[in-house]
Parts: sequence; structure tokens; C-alpha cells
Amino acid sequence: MTLVDTSVWIDFFAARNTAQVAILESLIQDREDLCLCGVVLTEVLQGIRDDEEHARVESTLSGLVFLPMRRKTFLLAAQIYRTLRSQGITIRSPVDCMIAAVCIEHKVRLLHNDRDFNQIALGTDLIVISARGSL
Repeated sequence: MTLVDTSVWIDFFAARNTAQVAILESLIQDREDLCLCGVVLTEVLQGIRDDEEHARVESTLSGLVFLPMRRKTFLLAAQIYRTLRSQGITIRSPVDCMIAAVCIEHKVRLLHNDRDFNQIALGTDLIVISARGSL
């Protein structure tokens, strides 16, 4: 199962030609299980101004597996941030730590287009899909 980050969904819905969008399209074509969590859902939907587009995107995302985020998810996110910070790595957004934590907790890989996740993966059990499509 793969959690698709906001950065990829935004490019996908904007029909941008990126390596990550190509991977997402391949996952969809291969009928791979895709998932998301609450913060990704919020980030994707909050930026859509057009009501029809908002409804279309919300409908598309409603068909994905929804991973819950519990108290331990947020505690893990804080620990990820603290651990990396102690190693001299500052993650720009605490939301990225939350997304990484939910992936680690549910043992799913992450498709993203955000350099912070590569840093998180170096110091945690986060599994990311590279731009070449392999793990």
C-alpha cells in the first residue's frame, strides 16, 4: 500500500508532468492500493478555490483507504522531529513528520515530491518511493 503525499496529488490534479505523477499514474493503472491520511486530505482540499473542482477532487480521494491518526501517531511525529533535530536536521514542516509517522505506524510506503521526506527516511523506518519508481 502506498500513501500519496499532498505534493504529488497537487501535481496530479494540475496535470503536471513529473516523475512522481508518472509513478502515481502507474500505481493507479496497476490497481495498487492507495491511501491517505487526514492531514493530506486537508492540505489537498484547502487549496482548491473552484467548488466543482473541489467536489471532483474530494470524490476522487474518497475512494482511497483512509489511515487513522491516533495519539501515538502524533507522539511518533514529535519524536521524529526531535531525533532528526538532534542530528542537525531540521524538518521544515511538522505536518511532514505527521505524514511520515502515519506511514511508519501503518507500514506503508510514501510517494512524495518533498525533500524533507528523504531526510526523514534516512533517520527513521519511513520507506519512500524514489523518483525512479523503486524503493
